[in-house]
Amino acid sequence: MKSTFYAEILAQAKGLMNGETDLIANMANLSAVIFNSMERINWAGFYLYKDEQLVLGPFQGKPACIRIPVGRGVCGTAAASRETQVVEDVHAFAGHIACDAASNSEIVVPLVHKGELIGVLDIDSPDFARFDADDKVGVEALANALMDTFQ
Repeated sequence: MKSTFYAEILAQAKGLMNGETDLIANMANLSAVIFNSMERINWAGFYLYKDEQLVLGPFQGKPACIRIPVGRGVCGTAAASRETQVVEDVHAFAGHIACDAASNSEIVVPLVHKGELIGVLDIDSPDFARFDADDKVGVEALANALMDTFQ
């Protein structure tokens, strides 16, 4: 059951981040927790909003695109809209940026603190339609736990 899975990794993530306010350190651990816990994914990590664009942050997986314009691709769309993007087939997504040709579906959650865009949490899968509404709720909870540590 996905709700049980997400409750377990949320508890693990909160334990790792408890008392730690360094965003990069918490992003590094959270990306490792996600990458090593979720099945059927090939990338999990963060892009930070800097200089009006998204810049690669801590991640697990193959090397990735370093800079993504806001509004472009799935990550840039999540950043611009500040809404979670759940994409069943990234190849059908207008403006998709193919950092890894093996990725077929994606979920991206914007990270917002006090109304300001901090970045995005991005998870890719080689499976089509890997992410659903339950994943959206679970991944948003993980992102919110991270934002709760941000000073």
